[in-house]
Amino acid sequence: MHDTALLMIDIQTDFCPGGALAVAGGDEVVPLVNRLQDAYPVRVLTQDWHPAGHSSFAASHPGAEPFSLVEMSYGPQVLWPTHCVQGTAGAEFHPDLRRDADLVLRKGFRPGIDSYSAFFENDHETPTGLGGYLRERGVEAVALCGLATDFCVKFSALDAIRLGFGVTLLAEACRGIDMAGSVAAAMAELRAAGVVVA
Repeated sequence: MHDTALLMIDIQTDFCPGGALAVAGGDEVVPLVNRLQDAYPVRVLTQDWHPAGHSSFAASHPGAEPFSLVEMSYGPQVLWPTHCVQGTAGAEFHPDLRRDADLVLRKGFRPGIDSYSAFFENDHETPTGLGGYLRERGVEAVALCGLATDFCVKFSALDAIRLGFGVTLLAEACRGIDMAGSVAAAMAELRAAGVVVA
């Protein structure tokens, strides 16, 4: 696995039990992810890093309910509870997570556009720079773990495939939000795209 990077997606307090956008069992991935890190030569942590009043927050749209869908200039957008606001405790990594990664990639920091994927903003055009970083490091494949399976992990995996990386989803070290069967749908979509589910 000398050419494989471990991408640890959004293992942050707000996505763990008790957080603003808690994923059921989100904290259960932490010991697994900590153990996985020693097996990979390149390790990347991603961090949702929203400014206050981000356009993807339901609170930024008067009368809108969390988890409702709106149309943005770049397409449909789920409106989320306010979460992972820059500098807040909720945006911090889970306290037990190992943080000795090669790179911490912050995403979702542009006020007018959300960013699920570690590689592109939600317009699927604006790059985060991660693809270039991995190529410069000689990485040819990525293994993904973290939160949440059906959103940030899924979109990161699909973009990695699109960029030509080999992609493995470490399913045991992921947890999903699961809105109306979205985890099962995400797994089917990932397998169809060529992602290896391990």
